[in-house]
Amino acid sequence: MSRVASDTVGNGALVPFSEDTKDSLAVYPLHHGLAPPISRIAISWARGNSLRVSLFAAPSSEHSRTPQDHSGGKVLEVKLGVGDPEISDSRWRQIAYGSVAPFALLQSRRSALSEMIKSSSPYQMDWWENVLEYSKDITSLLGGPKLPPGPIIEERTDIVKKREEPTCLKAAWELLEIFYADKQSQAWLPEKLVDWLADYDSLFSSTHETVYGKLARFQKELVNIQVLEDDPRYWEVMSSALSVGWLDIVVKMLRLHGSYQLDQLSNRELENGLVEAVAVLISKMPRLCHESTNGKLGELFKSKPDFIKAWEKWRSQITKLDCSPFWIQCDNHHTREGLRNLLQIMLGNTESLCMATCYWIELYISHFLYIRPFTTGIESMYNLAQKCIQLKPPSSNHKLTGLIVGILEENTEVVLAESSREFGPWMVAHAIELLTAGSEQAEIVLHDERYNLGGISMIELHRLVYAQVLSSHALTWQIAPIYLTSCMKQGMGLLENLLYRQSIQHNDLLLKNIEICRLYELDHISSDIMKVAGVYHWKHGHKGAGVYWLQRSKDTSRLNRIAQQLFDSVGKSISDESFKQWEGLIELLGSESKPAGGLEFLHKYRDFKRSLQQIYGGKSTDAARQAVGSLILLMKNPSTPQRFWLPLLYDSLKLFNWKECPLLNVSETNLLLNKLQELSWARLRPHFSEPNLPAEALSSIRLALATNLGRAILDE
Repeated sequence: MSRVASDTVGNGALVPFSEDTKDSLAVYPLHHGLAPPISRIAISWARGNSLRVSLFAAPSSEHSRTPQDHSGGKVLEVKLGVGDPEISDSRWRQIAYGSVAPFALLQSRRSALSEMIKSSSPYQMDWWENVLEYSKDITSLLGGPKLPPGPIIEERTDIVKKREEPTCLKAAWELLEIFYADKQSQAWLPEKLVDWLADYDSLFSSTHETVYGKLARFQKELVNIQVLEDDPRYWEVMSSALSVGWLDIVVKMLRLHGSYQLDQLSNRELENGLVEAVAVLISKMPRLCHESTNGKLGELFKSKPDFIKAWEKWRSQITKLDCSPFWIQCDNHHTREGLRNLLQIMLGNTESLCMATCYWIELYISHFLYIRPFTTGIESMYNLAQKCIQLKPPSSNHKLTGLIVGILEENTEVVLAESSREFGPWMVAHAIELLTAGSEQAEIVLHDERYNLGGISMIELHRLVYAQVLSSHALTWQIAPIYLTSCMKQGMGLLENLLYRQSIQHNDLLLKNIEICRLYELDHISSDIMKVAGVYHWKHGHKGAGVYWLQRSKDTSRLNRIAQQLFDSVGKSISDESFKQWEGLIELLGSESKPAGGLEFLHKYRDFKRSLQQIYGGKSTDAARQAVGSLILLMKNPSTPQRFWLPLLYDSLKLFNWKECPLLNVSETNLLLNKLQELSWARLRPHFSEPNLPAEALSSIRLALATNLGRAILDE
């Protein structure tokens, strides 16, 4: 539950709340400028994850109203959640679109393997390899902004270097990948954590003192230090860097020692020898890793027996150096104590490690490096984390801390809750695939259908939540169907609602909507959308667009009603200009009009009108015969409305009185005379509508047909 606080005097709350729950409430200040009291509040959803809050001021009398009062009220938009300051809205949309392809590919592979999964567990078929590939694709998408390249010639004082600006989102995703998706990394977990901390230790600087922060500050002051080895900070930051396994930084800093200067090398030979010995030991530290170390220091071992053997030898060399009599002969107190402290860290001295590290995560990783180097998998990791938290209790919690504890505790629900709370629906909807990659317990927890969730699983719930977030924004609703269709219980119903809600006013959006229907074989929805679009365009005067969409939806009833409206417009004399206005629309109605008899008549009527226009333009007898043929087809066709008979015959007077020869034979003339007779009987009915023709039209038609009949009889 959240409350919305006003900016009025006394910090009055617009929504009452209990003081007992004050700490658990999210407060969103509203700067509305209305004088109290507020008489009414209306809250509704706005775009995205925002609320539209309408505030209505209490009515005040004219004499009590001040010039500063706002009459009426105000409407404000409140964005829920503090958002992620690291990632802008446009960057979030880029991530949302970029993650669609990996997600869809993984779902496709899951469907392809469904039959195999029924017969055997997915964990026995290396399903995690597919999930790991999916995770790598997402990781590449989450990369932060690239930092400007450094100088070509590297400075000796450049200790800390970053390739890109780290983000908590990518850090969290890589943690999930290390512990859940990458099964091969379980044997090299400490090394993975060292690399992870090297990339993301700077993120914790906002809430804790960190090794990275100490190094960054010391690097800025390095150029101002005259005698480096006499400065306690020099040895302090080296100890801290060594405690978390940043060997290359420590060796580089050791080589900055004053004894390496050419003018002092002869006078400080013993001191330089001790510094170099420690630097060599650090650079030879055994590392258990299955892949290239990308130029990092240390000896690489891929098998655990070889690593254990090398580790024991390396430790014995450190012990031997630590007991060497040369320390007594070293005159520089700072160098002697600083180097011996580095040796104590490498020997796993708990007190030295605790002093060198800044917060519990760094201490935790230092334990794996120097106290428990043979740890594989996640055994006893949570207990060690609790111990480190007790030794270095955090003064404030970072957004990654809860997620790390949940992972180490192997509590799937805690991991989901932390991911949702700190990183939002996108993270949960996509990270679930990692959580179920190799854990049968997580698979059961997340796929089990729950009564309190309406019979759906946790996986489907989080996908639906994310799809709803996508659906609420005009720039992301198009990708929501990808996630809705992966939800077997309620996804298709929500997808139908989403498609029905989209606007049909804009053609591009309408085409996108129809394309989505085609992709997911939702023909009935597509037909309904096209019908709505057709009616909308027709009512708003876009006649052509209306007919087009109604034709695509095969809405024969509405097309017939449109044809009926056209009858009233085109059923007039050839001289009427209204025919030209509707001719294009008749053309658009198409020639295949079997289901709509009215449309069939309009097309034949159009052909007849065109023939008459050619005759009035001075065309030959052949054109006249073609016009007669069109007339006979119209009069024979039962789809021709009776109210059109008389206008058709009146427009054909020139054909009946053709001077060169009679154009109608005896049977055709008798057909037209019979139609006139039927029309005479129809005129006796009470609801007969008289066409808008001259009074002598009927007698002129009779005379012309009688004349044509006589000429036709003579010709035959």
